[in-house]
Amino acid sequence: MDDMTAAARGETLTFSERIELKPFLWLSLKNGLLNIITLTLYRFWGKTEVRRRVWSKIAVNDEPFEYTGRGVELFLGFLIALFTVGLPFLIVVFGAQFLGPAFALLIILPLYIGMFVLLGAAIFLAFRYMASRTRWRGIRFRMHGSPLNFAFSYMGWLLLTGVTLGWYTPVMSLNVAERLWGGLRFGDQHFRFVKPDDHGLWGPFALAWVGSIVGYIVVVIPGMIAVMAATGSLTAETPTEPSVAGIVGLYGVLFVYLAIAMLVYAPYHAAVMRTVAGSLRLGDARFKLDVTAMPLLGLTITNTLLLVFSIGLLSPYVQARTVRFMVKRLTSTGEAPLAEALQTGAGPRTGEGLADAFDFSII
Repeated sequence: MDDMTAAARGETLTFSERIELKPFLWLSLKNGLLNIITLTLYRFWGKTEVRRRVWSKIAVNDEPFEYTGRGVELFLGFLIALFTVGLPFLIVVFGAQFLGPAFALLIILPLYIGMFVLLGAAIFLAFRYMASRTRWRGIRFRMHGSPLNFAFSYMGWLLLTGVTLGWYTPVMSLNVAERLWGGLRFGDQHFRFVKPDDHGLWGPFALAWVGSIVGYIVVVIPGMIAVMAATGSLTAETPTEPSVAGIVGLYGVLFVYLAIAMLVYAPYHAAVMRTVAGSLRLGDARFKLDVTAMPLLGLTITNTLLLVFSIGLLSPYVQARTVRFMVKRLTSTGEAPLAEALQTGAGPRTGEGLADAFDFSII
């Protein structure tokens, strides 16, 4: 009777992971080789295998998650997006070249605006697909909400971000998180996203915004001038072909600026992660992600170096170490009504076609 009463009240949530990175190193090599042999066609099955392995190593109350997605679903989703969106887009853009400039602009401009709508839809559909293919204790997650509604909202948020020179970014980050995480369901149990009155994002974002501009003025502009002067491009009377030394120098300047951008944005990204996790509720359960700037910066820099020097080959390895980093820092207080969750309907039949077309994936 006591056990039944406790189950009715809910359960505290304890997160754990058993991710060993060495197997993901070999998986990266395997996926890379098969992608080369199949001209990247294997990536749908490779992505599925990575998710299946990662999910099985993450547990709540010592019970692991299960990923039930299939590579063929991602492949079919990609084909649908290719023939219903990608191909018509290319045909219209190509055909517009034969029209006058005014007519071409009238046709192409709405298309490019529509790309931002499609990007928003891709984000929502990718999140919805992954939720529907994730199970715990045999009960699947699912998403509530309209992809079209999210897509147009996303375009509006992007517009406001551009108009405000980026200063709408903290609000947009929370709006996106609210729509995605607030629309998540575990069976018939609803997650809630409660925005804090004082999210504390403006200070870290101001540091990032000012720091990135100062870094550009101090590093990029003088660096490019110095490289061009050293290679003789500044004094040449006629345009010359860029030299190897000039190209290497320009990339060096950009890498230095990228490191500065990572440094100044790390406090903001860490603050966003903490705020999003702290705003999420499931029953009476609340979540906390103990992420600070310097550990996140170390993860970001090492992940970037691994991806750059492996030409993306070590992507599964990078994804696994990123998930391990997050789960180790995730805790919860309060109780969630997990025992009351009931199974709901199946999710979409196909995968993340639009997300793959935009080269976007949550993992």
